[in-house]
Amino acid sequence: MSETPKKILVAVFSYNEGGKLKRLVERFGTDRPYDVLFVDDGSDDGSYAFLQTVDVHLIRHERNRGIGYGIREAIRFGRDRGNEIIVIMAANGKMLPEEIPRLVQPILDGDCDYVQGSRYLEGGQSPNLPTFRRVMIRVFTAIINLLSGYRGTDITCGFRAYRLGLFDNTRFNLDQDWLEKYELEYYIHYHVLHGGYRLREVPVSMVYPQEKKNYSKIKPLVGWWSMIRPWLFLYLKLRK
Repeated sequence: MSETPKKILVAVFSYNEGGKLKRLVERFGTDRPYDVLFVDDGSDDGSYAFLQTVDVHLIRHERNRGIGYGIREAIRFGRDRGNEIIVIMAANGKMLPEEIPRLVQPILDGDCDYVQGSRYLEGGQSPNLPTFRRVMIRVFTAIINLLSGYRGTDITCGFRAYRLGLFDNTRFNLDQDWLEKYELEYYIHYHVLHGGYRLREVPVSMVYPQEKKNYSKIKPLVGWWSMIRPWLFLYLKLRK
């Protein structure tokens, strides 16, 4: 990889994604206007060995640490390297590299600090989305809208972009131990809204497998609680 940092860092998070990971890497191509960082979260299916053969930056965890832990490392990597924008995406193939320009453009234009992807805006899509997941996304988004006062359409979409300068503000204390799973993304979302920063949604695709199996690593109850509790803790001032 070139040692000269580009403005944008695309951070991709992987845990035992197998063939999905390989297909995603092919979609990135070689002539891209951004840096790519893969964070392997303790995979034991050969993913790490494969990533070592690819022209990307790479962070490896010897054991599974959680998405929040990985995002925190990627943010630190981007800031230390001199990138200005970070894109967050999963390695499971649901998010499309072709849509990265759409995601980062509002930040490049100076119109916002944080871009949230939405499958529900005009131009977005979510083929094969399971019915239960569709209902839970709507319910969770409605709850967060009520707590935050912001009228978003798709709070759970993990395809996001941040201006890295956000994290110069000490209100973002990302190194807290309780933010190592899904909590971190919603912790950032809360502080963007309550810190007076600019948030925008853009339409994106979230493509689910036709067989509707193994489409997510979010565990029922435990995973959803991990996503809800930052809002409760911060709203009730139990955490900062």
